[in-house]
Amino acid sequence: MQTGANSQGSSSQTAQRIGIPREVFPGEKRVATVPEVVEKLIKLGFSVAVESRAGDAANVSDADYQAAGASIVPDAATLWATSDIVFKVRGPTPDEVSLMREGGSLVSFIWPGQNPELMQQLAAKKTTVLAIDCLPRTLSRAQKMDALTSMAGVSGYRAVIEAANAFGRFFNGQITAAGKVPPAKVFVAGAGVAGLAAIGTAASLGAIVRANDTRAEVADQVVSLGGEFVKVDYEEEGSGGGGYAKVMSEGFQQAQRAMYAKQAREVDIIITTALIPGKPAPKLITAEMVQSMKPGSVIVDMAGEQGGNCELTVPGEAVVRHGVTIVGYTDLASRLAKQSSTLYATNLFRLTEELCKTKDGVIDVNMEDDAIRGLTVTKGGAITWPAPPPKAAPTPPAAAKPAAAPAAKKGHGHGEVSEPMAGNKLAIMFGVAAALFWFIGASAPKEFMSHFTVFVLACFVGYMVVWNVKPALHTPLMSVTNAISSIIAIGALVQISPISGALNRPDGLITWVAAAGIVLTAINMFGGFAVTQRMLAMFRK
Repeated sequence: MQTGANSQGSSSQTAQRIGIPREVFPGEKRVATVPEVVEKLIKLGFSVAVESRAGDAANVSDADYQAAGASIVPDAATLWATSDIVFKVRGPTPDEVSLMREGGSLVSFIWPGQNPELMQQLAAKKTTVLAIDCLPRTLSRAQKMDALTSMAGVSGYRAVIEAANAFGRFFNGQITAAGKVPPAKVFVAGAGVAGLAAIGTAASLGAIVRANDTRAEVADQVVSLGGEFVKVDYEEEGSGGGGYAKVMSEGFQQAQRAMYAKQAREVDIIITTALIPGKPAPKLITAEMVQSMKPGSVIVDMAGEQGGNCELTVPGEAVVRHGVTIVGYTDLASRLAKQSSTLYATNLFRLTEELCKTKDGVIDVNMEDDAIRGLTVTKGGAITWPAPPPKAAPTPPAAAKPAAAPAAKKGHGHGEVSEPMAGNKLAIMFGVAAALFWFIGASAPKEFMSHFTVFVLACFVGYMVVWNVKPALHTPLMSVTNAISSIIAIGALVQISPISGALNRPDGLITWVAAAGIVLTAINMFGGFAVTQRMLAMFRK
């Protein structure tokens, strides 16, 4: 970590400078910060320098940065040499490492396990490097800094856009004057952050979406986004910890391949997102599966940069094999450069807040902090990767359980414990209810008893109906029951009808109350059914 000193040589530290270079990786359009985040960094006490034209590909001009308070540096060499901390998207190239200020700090995607040579070059510069891809994702407080999640969400959305671009039809079903258009069928392999983003996007476009993941616990998330979870007919735990999947057994993989082969024959679009940390992307879609797909189908392989989930994927390209378009782009997040840059810049700002809690423009890489320790892959030139597992939170003492009440015995002392008798409880409840009815019937007027009986039966039937309906349908059900309950309008009509007047002429107040009741219940009736139709339409494909 680079710190400054004042001209008198005292121990006080001066505010540090954050440098934002232009990305040099081919095709990379993102930039490490945006003007709205520059203003926030300055409020933390830092100065910010941006290489000229660093934001051009993300539609951010030098003038925008200057208006936010950043200074513009004309070339990369000057920026690297004068920056205490450098924010980047892609890891630095050897040429960029050579430009680094010795003892400086770097925050970027590094992938230390895949780039050992880069790690040695950075250590030789005595740098402190925070690899944003090494953030411990199991820590809840780290979510605001999780750039992997941010970028995966963008990539999942963009994968569907690329699929729609390559696909020759609508995603949603339509009925037109020229005929009926069936909805597209989409299968998403892997329901992590990117997969869930793809599921939600495809479903919102009107497609029929199916998805699978080795982790059974994500099934509810798939369904909540409008997809159908397709389960592999093989029982095995698929969570590898930290929200990632693990390598499955050969038996599971064989059952999974059979399921994928079936989906490939049925669907129009396949989006694959499966990655395993530190290992090549698993091959999920074979050449035979591609050949079995309908002509004009599309595969978007989001794991292209790690080798791809499809055997026929060409990383970085879109190719046609057996009449199927296979998209293997490795820059999906970069294809939404402005959005990706904004999210990534926000992640880095949240990290900077953790590094500079004193808001004096000087970062403190606290190796006792689990989140910061996990991110730090080199410290002052020493390689500190991999980090030890985060410390487990102290387990609160378990509350003492109350002693169980003695169970009822049966068998005349033979020590056998009986189960609670639900039938006995039900009989007691009906007995009490019958006694209550008899008491009320003996003392109440005949008219009251008939109305009371209808009331009790209505409560019972209503409870049983609502209790046995799926929670997702409660809102449309309640709107219908509200409308049906407006039968009280009949009572109001009777009150002001000529027949009622002949038998028992009501006074003026009752007439006006009855008329108001008719108006309100009419609104309730029509409104209830209108809401019901709109709600039920959400459940139809």
